Amino acid sequence: MSIITLLTDFGTSAEYAGLMKGVILSINPSAAIVDITHQIDSQDIVQAAFTICSSYEYFPDSTVHLIVVDPGVGSQRSLLAFEMKKQFFIAPDNGVLTLLFDEGKPTALVRITNTKYFLASVSQTFHGRDIIAPVGAHLSVGLEVRKLGDEICLQDAVQLDNLCAHFSEKGELVGKIVAVDNFGNLITNIDFRKLEKIRQAGQELIQIKIGSHVIRGLSETYSRVESNTSLALVGSRGYLEIAVNMGNAAQVLNVEKGTEVRVMV
Repeated sequence: MSIITLLTDFGTSAEYAGLMKGVILSINPSAAIVDITHQIDSQDIVQAAFTICSSYEYFPDSTVHLIVVDPGVGSQRSLLAFEMKKQFFIAPDNGVLTLLFDEGKPTALVRITNTKYFLASVSQTFHGRDIIAPVGAHLSVGLEVRKLGDEICLQDAVQLDNLCAHFSEKGELVGKIVAVDNFGNLITNIDFRKLEKIRQAGQELIQIKIGSHVIRGLSETYSRVESNTSLALVGSRGYLEIAVNMGNAAQVLNVEKGTEVRVMV
């Protein structure tokens, strides 16, 4: 059984995701299609980059991941096929693969140009259906990725700057909110490895500053604080999250995506 995942900003009210599935099943009727999410905020390449990077490792070898967050659809931007750690990723060349490029040495990185594996008619506004879906389906039935086009170097692909948290001159760990989930939890780009470094740098409890709010220490679970109290923890994605127990952190703290987060001792 072949597994193909979809990660898009389509939402669920329109037919877009369903049409991609129809194309896939026309080529590989036995494919198992998994929706990672269709709720990426519209055109948010950064959120999509963090989502795919924290998701792919839970899928078996040979899974094909299709990523359609594509504000440049119909422009001169190209499409990429990326093989890494025995998994495949098909995505626009717009930086959405940036974090994956740091995950391990690629087996292959190809700029997709071979129209043999596209649909016969290609819309300028729906490459997800007409190119990404059929290409992914062909990969799932054994197509060798290098047959899709010419190989390129990582340096030739678009990569986003300043995606990850960094240490300031004062030794503070500086990041930002990259996503807000359905519970109002604030997901940052501060990963647990960097967080552990700053925890080891001092004996006192760390302080997390977001907007005008300061949270002292990390919690292990949401319920470790009283209801309607803010807390910080390392979430299931491996990144620092800020939440309010039994409440909505985005609303209570009055912050949004892009808000700076500082961790200090």
